[in-house]
Amino acid sequence: MSDGGGAEARPEFWFYHLERQPLQAVLPVLVEKTLARGWRASLRFSSAERLDAIDTALWTYREESFLPHGTARDGHADRQPVFLTLEEANPNNAEVLFLLEGARENEPERFVRVIRLFDDADDEAKAIARDEWRGAKAAGRPVSYWRQEESGGWKKFA
Repeated sequence: MSDGGGAEARPEFWFYHLERQPLQAVLPVLVEKTLARGWRASLRFSSAERLDAIDTALWTYREESFLPHGTARDGHADRQPVFLTLEEANPNNAEVLFLLEGARENEPERFVRVIRLFDDADDEAKAIARDEWRGAKAAGRPVSYWRQEESGGWKKFA
């Protein structure tokens, strides 16, 4: 797997605390940044309904562009730069894993970066993020915590 910057078998864990914008607004921008680095992304969900909503959002979030992506329904996962899934597999050899809702990852070392996005209004999502933060810190993995500023940009707080 290409690591894009010499990352070891200890992935970075990044936590994005959604307080000002919904997932549908934030996720496409973060996926674009991932692709700009030359990395592939896997977006893992815990519900088919949310997966379908984000699938649509990635096609339509900007009038002038779309994010190339696919799901299991589309087939050819290995050809997809962005793959949306409910499964724990990594069929597109993604370097970056986005964990959404209650989705989990048991083998984070398969990725260069694991990104947890969680909504401030979702107590269960916040609890999952806290558990993952503690687990990553205990394992000696690098962690970052990002919050959105009033201007809309993201600021690293930890």
